[in-house]
Amino acid sequence: MLERLFGLKAHGTTVGTEALAGGTTFLTMAYIIFVNPAILGDAGMDKGAVFVATCLAAALGSLAMGLLANYPIALAPGMGINAYFTYTVVIGMGQPWSVALGAVFVSGLLFLILALTRVREAIINSIPRSLKLAISAGIGLFLGTIAFENAGLVAAHPVTLVTLGDLHKPAALLAAAGFVVIAALDARRVPGAILIGILGTAAAGMALGLTPVPATLASLPPSLAPTFLKMDVAGALDLGLVTIVFVFLFVDLFDNAGTLIGLAHRGDLLDERGRLPRLGRALIADSLAAMASGVLGTSTTTSYIESAAGMKAGGRTGLTAVVVAALFLAALFLAPLAAAVPSYATAPALLFVACLMARGLADIAWDDATEAVPAVVTALAMPLSFSIAHGIGFGFITFAAIKLLSGRGREAGPVVLLLAAAFVVKYALPG
Repeated sequence: MLERLFGLKAHGTTVGTEALAGGTTFLTMAYIIFVNPAILGDAGMDKGAVFVATCLAAALGSLAMGLLANYPIALAPGMGINAYFTYTVVIGMGQPWSVALGAVFVSGLLFLILALTRVREAIINSIPRSLKLAISAGIGLFLGTIAFENAGLVAAHPVTLVTLGDLHKPAALLAAAGFVVIAALDARRVPGAILIGILGTAAAGMALGLTPVPATLASLPPSLAPTFLKMDVAGALDLGLVTIVFVFLFVDLFDNAGTLIGLAHRGDLLDERGRLPRLGRALIADSLAAMASGVLGTSTTTSYIESAAGMKAGGRTGLTAVVVAALFLAALFLAPLAAAVPSYATAPALLFVACLMARGLADIAWDDATEAVPAVVTALAMPLSFSIAHGIGFGFITFAAIKLLSGRGREAGPVVLLLAAAFVVKYALPG
């Protein structure tokens, strides 16, 4: 049955190799079951329900990718977009988290429509590469800002906006040490470096009495009822909230496309023409996972670049993703452990992921001001305005304006010019 489903022999792999690859991928991305409830919990959502939703969304998404597209690519609620969900939509804009879940569902549905048509290719190809890189890097800087705040390494200041935190506090020192450990373990290519850093930092905090030790590490999963089917689709479709849906869709579309292509290069999955076979099926799996996220009660689920670790371990087929799905289901019974992990223990993971995302700035054409300047504006605006949406808006406006005034308007293209005009109108309107 496995041979028929995944073509193991044709891909030069075995069940054992795929199982090992799946376990490796899971270890590198399992940190999300600790980080996601912490972030969405700040939005007022029930952390236990979010933990269950995170595990189920990851399992369903990975299973869909494995069975529909037969790729060794795992999915889970994405980093960055969960921060946008909480800190921009809910806290920044004052929207109920149910409306944010509705926006996640609607954006997933729109993504599915795009995945079933050729429109997705036109949109992806029309956005300048420099802005794509800058958006990813800017989200990384945004995550880094949140990480420094959660760790207590920076604090608010009435004059300078931010200042150095109290470095005498044990939690701040533990967070800093946890980050260094994660980076060192990753440099040594230790599987699960981020997960080890989170659990190690939490354990050190418990040993020092900063965090209570959980009575048990495993139990039956918490109830999903507080978040299940709680999305407010009607609220998300309100004309004034179109930007929210757009950003969810935009980030999901380009994050998935970039991740899939990047993994295809690393895993030698491209065909002789340099294209990814079954790309449509992979995007359909992603879009279905995004819709399931809104139903279950978590932020958008997306493909994980950490799947490269499983590919390096020999994963070549969808069986790897199916193994990851099974392990996320098994993780449902670790709710007490997830609840015991404090924010200073997840902060090192956020900061390390931020560093990984920021490396996209290295590939920007720095000798071309019409490309580099909008990229820097995009990346800086996200953490400084504490909004991914504003960063994208400022980036598009800057890119279009500089290209037009420099006599190179054709390089912007109609899609970019249209989006830039839409953002100008949005900022010009009161409120």
